[in-house]
Amino acid sequence: MNDLATKTKEAFIESFQCKPDALYFAPGRVNLIGEHTDYNGGFVLPCAIDRGTYLAIKSRDDSRMSVIAHDIDSEKSEWDGRSPITPDIEHPWANYLRGVHNELTKLGHDNIRGMDVVASGNVPQGAGLSSSASFSVAFASALSGTNQLNLSATEIALLCQAAENNFAGCNCGIMDQLISAAGKEGHAVLIDCNDLSLRHVPMPSDLEVLIIDSKVKRGLVGSEYNTRRIQCEEAAQVMGIKSLRDATPELLKLFTAKLNPTTLRRATHIVTENTRTELAAEALRTSNAEQLSQLMKASHISMRDDFEITVPAVDLIVKIVDEIIGDRGGVRMTGGGFGGCVIALVPPQYIGAIKSKLNTDYTAQTGLTAEFHICKASRGAGLLEKFS
Repeated sequence: MNDLATKTKEAFIESFQCKPDALYFAPGRVNLIGEHTDYNGGFVLPCAIDRGTYLAIKSRDDSRMSVIAHDIDSEKSEWDGRSPITPDIEHPWANYLRGVHNELTKLGHDNIRGMDVVASGNVPQGAGLSSSASFSVAFASALSGTNQLNLSATEIALLCQAAENNFAGCNCGIMDQLISAAGKEGHAVLIDCNDLSLRHVPMPSDLEVLIIDSKVKRGLVGSEYNTRRIQCEEAAQVMGIKSLRDATPELLKLFTAKLNPTTLRRATHIVTENTRTELAAEALRTSNAEQLSQLMKASHISMRDDFEITVPAVDLIVKIVDEIIGDRGGVRMTGGGFGGCVIALVPPQYIGAIKSKLNTDYTAQTGLTAEFHICKASRGAGLLEKFS
């Protein structure tokens, strides 16, 4: 076990005065390319990262859940599955888990055994690396394991997406939950969000996954995220298609005069981003850093100008990194937008120069200090260890 896994187990023993039955883990994720395409039925290319949520759990003989968030001052949320599951106003973090339990009952799993749980994580919250999906997927995996539900990675992802949509109030797509559930060590995953098919794509051995946290905090619930989704749906409706996955550049051109300028820009991003994402998967597979560089650069420009989800601080990081690595790697904003993180795929020899330049120029121009995370493509969610 790593240090955080050990600390989670120790926190459980301290909190409940007994040993846990098992330890579960679900990773966070970083999206290499394919932004806001998931809820449009398009393509995304994320990889699970070696940061995530650890749950130490012990089954109970009743239907009561008792969950302690070790990272949030050991706050506790409790509920009983045999009663109507309602949101926890005092502890909003618990609603991701309550929502999972509630969705299971809606599917007919109304005899879920209770658990005592201690949760710890090392995914930076509010940075766009999907700490919420990691949290809910870890919990769903634990519920599946302790209740012998044998849920597949896709079933867990759909369950957690429904929980976030219906209980936590964010109308998110499927990407975050699916990559957390179905990640593969050393690989990115090309996900077709139309049929949820997966293709594992090996990561180039000569590029490091460098995540740069701008320290501009963003939140998807109550933000412009839901507005962007509505705009995409409006564009599809005008063009008479189910979703923007079915749009082509030719169709978009045909309806240019019928879409308002803002909706047209939103649709343009989705249509072009889907193409870029498929090409990027092939560039990764063949270790074509030059093509990857061009595709990631075009993706960032599209997010900045057409989808309008970047902020000046994030644009500055991308500019600085791009000037250092050129066509030897790629860099772009990642996540829902409005702050958060930048993803850079870079040869390891450039990481020192990137850190140095950002610690001077970025801080001088924004007053913020970027945080750096060098990550590895990780395995997906599941049982880490059994203790009894």
